[in-house]
Amino acid sequence: MGATQQGLSAQRFDVLIIGSGAAGLTAALHLAPVRRVAVISKGPVDEGSTRYAQGGISAVLDATDSFEAHVADTLDAGAGLCDVEAVRQTVAAGPEAIQWLLGLGVPFTREAHEGRSRLHLTREGGHSARRVAHAADATGQAIEEALVDTARGQPHIEVFERHLAVDLIVDTDGSTPRVIGAYVQDGETRKVVTVLAPVVILATGGASKVYLYNSNPDGATGDGIAMAWRAGCRVTNMEFMQFHPTCLFHPQAKSFLISEAVRGEGGHLLLPDGDRFMKRFDARAELAPRDIVARAIDHEMKRLGLEHVFLDISHRTPEFVREHFPMIHQRCLEYGFDMTTEPLPVVPAAHYTCGGVQVDRHGRTDLPGLYAVGEASYTGLHGANRMASNSLLECLVYARSAADHILSNPDSFTPECLPEPPNWDESRVTDSDEEVVVSHDWDELRRLMWDYVGIVRTRDRLLRAHRRIRVLMEEVHEYYSHYRITPDLIELRNLVLIADIIVRSALERSESRGLHYIRDFPERDPELDGQPTVLAPPGSRYS
Repeated sequence: MGATQQGLSAQRFDVLIIGSGAAGLTAALHLAPVRRVAVISKGPVDEGSTRYAQGGISAVLDATDSFEAHVADTLDAGAGLCDVEAVRQTVAAGPEAIQWLLGLGVPFTREAHEGRSRLHLTREGGHSARRVAHAADATGQAIEEALVDTARGQPHIEVFERHLAVDLIVDTDGSTPRVIGAYVQDGETRKVVTVLAPVVILATGGASKVYLYNSNPDGATGDGIAMAWRAGCRVTNMEFMQFHPTCLFHPQAKSFLISEAVRGEGGHLLLPDGDRFMKRFDARAELAPRDIVARAIDHEMKRLGLEHVFLDISHRTPEFVREHFPMIHQRCLEYGFDMTTEPLPVVPAAHYTCGGVQVDRHGRTDLPGLYAVGEASYTGLHGANRMASNSLLECLVYARSAADHILSNPDSFTPECLPEPPNWDESRVTDSDEEVVVSHDWDELRRLMWDYVGIVRTRDRLLRAHRRIRVLMEEVHEYYSHYRITPDLIELRNLVLIADIIVRSALERSESRGLHYIRDFPERDPELDGQPTVLAPPGSRYS
């Protein structure tokens, strides 16, 4: 694996992968034996949402569990909007995905059972059985490190760190438009270079940074979804933004996530007076799906004027807590909380993008040559609400499926025969002396999304948000047209587009379902079962 410090010069590859998390690196590893692959990473190669996934990865690994049960649980959490075949495909591939990770050396937590060692499985919200394999409470970090270490030994994989994709390059000279690469900015030199490839895979993650409070790293700005939209691809179900119910409430914590596994292992949600309130909202109490738990917490906070509620697992032994949640325990101690002896203050925060670029079973988008995998994509697995620990599974399964499809369907287009697109033109722009515009618009966008397009919505709030976002889009477009681009401007341009798509999608859905709860239409409409919200960009063949 070749990480470059000199920057990425204009090059041609067999496959260009934008994103270096679980989805991107899994695709790269399956392709690398026979394809020359470039992986673009916004920051350090191991810095992305995958690294911060604490809970685990779901798969049917116990004799008392079944594929049918995992499918049923996923469909139930998805509230009538999952694609059943996508769910079955993903669930069926789960055990093989775990075995592949074990082969890479992922140190999943194990336990002794009848004189033998086996994977320790935990249970999380929405699951009817213990089926979540984990590496203590730092599963994402363990998976990401194993993927990076394996990729380092692959001569056909070149990783370019601290590079940011600006836009896809689409060749429109033929009978059918197709992707042929991307413009990429070196984060240090700010130079924009042309990278060509007949196949491009978007593995850029989600868009939770569009909200003021979120659990995601700074790079989760919806880049792949925005680039695909501008290239003419449909985007589906973007109104379904998942809010994780339990992020640590502390001014310096930056929305540190308290894993759902804490509730899975017996943690109680409490009001300040010690009342366990979840049973008033769902018979499954703390093990209800995330949308129900987050909405219940939001309801109680607003009803009582609270800044937070509490999550308490101190009734378990200190040894149990430290063994099962070593990283969470240590981080909480750094912020002054000992979860072995006291409850933790928690609040919901934006966490996962259930919608994304519409793809088929192989991760193919509407644009020939362009694939999308992981959180940037919409496969139909999550429907109106993602069940806990299905996201890492989706990354692995669809990255493998995309790689297999690419390898089994060799394209007549090769890197050598791709046309030479125009170089990035900065001849008519200048350096900005008004960076405050970017920072101000960034802050305003994220706050209005939190206030108007959050856990509980109204049509009036959505319309108010839509009007203001349109003004912000005009401001950002004008700024983008006149000044040299910076990483902050690239991300703001993407985020304001994502915000517009989220609000338009929410206005399209005249019902409450899963993660989308709107007071004007508080009930689920059975006639909309199986009907995702599909938006097409203006001027595309689908509009």
